[in-house]
Amino acid sequence: MDARASRATTRRRPTGSRDPERTRATILAAATVEFTTKGLKGARVDAIARRSGANKRMIYHYFHNKEGLYLAVLEAAYAAIRSAEVGLNVVDRDPVDGMRELVTFTWRYFIQHPEFLSLLATENLNRASYLKRSRHIRDLHSPLVGMISALLERGAKDGTFRKGVDPVQLYISIAALGFFYFSNRYTLSTIFARDFAARDELAERGEHIVDVVLGYLRPAADR
Repeated sequence: MDARASRATTRRRPTGSRDPERTRATILAAATVEFTTKGLKGARVDAIARRSGANKRMIYHYFHNKEGLYLAVLEAAYAAIRSAEVGLNVVDRDPVDGMRELVTFTWRYFIQHPEFLSLLATENLNRASYLKRSRHIRDLHSPLVGMISALLERGAKDGTFRKGVDPVQLYISIAALGFFYFSNRYTLSTIFARDFAARDELAERGEHIVDVVLGYLRPAADR
């Protein structure tokens, strides 16, 4: 083997125990693509191994089996969006501005991360049977509920938001206004003869979602 081939082999060699976090992240990234494109049943550990550069023994070492790897991918997907939401730092902002930022962020995140929506669709087909096994998923969502609750409380106190809004119901509505659009964009585009994946359509939809949410939150006297 010449020097150039030797260097290429070294680059492709899994980092293994020398860099376990990087190896785990690489496997998760490869598995996310596999599960997103093929679903849980169609995904193959062999394909994940080829894509990640890690051997199957290493994958089973970290995740035990395909189902364990799939759950890890789900948890990582949720952790990513929840971490990004916390990074918005909207809690101390003006309630209207903070809510607008959160709604806009959610919409843009869906645009930029179609794999997240695909994983959600797959797990809902499974009736959340794998997500129910997670020991971390509820803790991941506590900061989100707390963040929305803080905005709602301050908005209700200063009179810009209506009182008594359930933060969980509100977030479901925010997510649903975007999720339905993406999960049905092909049929909607056909029915209405409009390209709902086009940039201007996406921008219009984002503004519409913000208007709908803020309109709902306004006190009845201000409508």
